[in-house]
Amino acid sequence: MKLLFLSKRRPMGRDLARNPYGRFFHLPRILGERGHRVSIALLDYENGDKLKFDAHGIRWTSSPLFGYVGSVEQQIADLAPDWVIGFSDTYFGIFAERIARKHGLLSCIDAYDNYESYMSWARPLHWLWRRALRRSDLLTAAGPDLLALMSQGVEDRHSAVVPMAADPIGFTPRDRLKCREALQLSVSAPLVGYCGSMHSSRGVDVLFDAIPLVLEERPEVQFVHSGRTWSNVPLPDSIRSLGFIDDDKVPLLLNSMDVLVVTNRASAFGHYSYPVKLYEAMSCQVPVVATRTRATEWILHRHPDSLVEPGDPQALGAAILRALAVADADYQTVPTWQTNCDIFEQALSSAGGTVQAAAVASTP
Repeated sequence: MKLLFLSKRRPMGRDLARNPYGRFFHLPRILGERGHRVSIALLDYENGDKLKFDAHGIRWTSSPLFGYVGSVEQQIADLAPDWVIGFSDTYFGIFAERIARKHGLLSCIDAYDNYESYMSWARPLHWLWRRALRRSDLLTAAGPDLLALMSQGVEDRHSAVVPMAADPIGFTPRDRLKCREALQLSVSAPLVGYCGSMHSSRGVDVLFDAIPLVLEERPEVQFVHSGRTWSNVPLPDSIRSLGFIDDDKVPLLLNSMDVLVVTNRASAFGHYSYPVKLYEAMSCQVPVVATRTRATEWILHRHPDSLVEPGDPQALGAAILRALAVADADYQTVPTWQTNCDIFEQALSSAGGTVQAAAVASTP
C-alpha cells in the first residue's frame, strides 16, 4: 500500500519533525518497515521554513499554513497514494476525507481524543467533522467508546480500535533503586508519581485533597510530579515538581515510582481520553491508580481495584494506600505499537479491499 498521513507538526506540543513519537510516528514507521510506501505531510502552525527529508523509511514534509494544501497536492502527485489518513485533530480528519474524495482515493480518520470536546461551541466545525466521519472509508480510534462516538449514524462503516501504547524507548521493568539514584530521588521513601500536565481540567485538585489523607497514614510517602504546571494551579508543598525531563529519562522516572496516579474528570473529554502514561506505567509493571472513566475502565478492565470514582479524594487516597501495599504489579500483556500496527494494517487492507470490490461490482 501507499499511504499519505496528514498531521499537525506539534501534536501535544512536541515537534514530530525533530523528535518523532507516539501513534503519529510509530504506526507510519512500522508500516514503512513492512514494505509500504509512506509519506507524512505536517502542517506547521508556527509558520516555520518548509522541510522535505527522508528518515525512518518515511518521506517527511513540513509546510506553513498557506503552503500546506499545495504541499499535500504535490505529495499526492508524487506518491499516488492508496490512502489519505488524517491524524492528530479535527482539521486533519476533515481535510483528509475531502482531498481523498477530490482525487478518488481512500480516506481514513484516526482519533485519540474526543476532538468535539475541545471547542464545543464551534458547531460549523463539528458539523464538518461529522460529515467527514460519515464519508470516510475507515475510522480508527484509541478505544471502543471513542470509536462508537465517532461511528454514530455510520455503524456499518469499516472501523477498528487501535490502542495507545508506550514508545519503544525503554518502558520496561528496571531496578527501582538504580533509577532513583540516576534521578537523585529518595532511595528509601515510598514515591507516588503524577506525570503530565497539572491542569484543572484533569481533576488534579482531587489529588491535592487526597495527599493529606495519604500522609496521615503514611507520613514517609513522597509525591513527585513531572511535566507542565499551569499558572492557575499552584502546587502544594507536599509535591516535588521536576518540571520537564528529557524523554529518555521518563522510563527511569516511572520505574522509580511505587505508584503512578492518573486523574481526570468524568467529562466529554475525560471519558474518551486514553492516557498514554497508563500504558507506559503498565509496561514498566508499576502499580497505577486512575480516575474511573469509560476509557480507563476499558484500559484497566482486568484491574478494577485500580479505579476510583471521579471527584472523590477519600477514595483516591485509599486506593493509593492500597497500591503502596502491593510489592509488584502484573499487567500481563500490554499493547505495543507493533501489535497495534497489526490491527491498523489489517483494517486498511480489509477496508481497501471491500471498497475496491464494491467499485468493481458497481461498474457497468
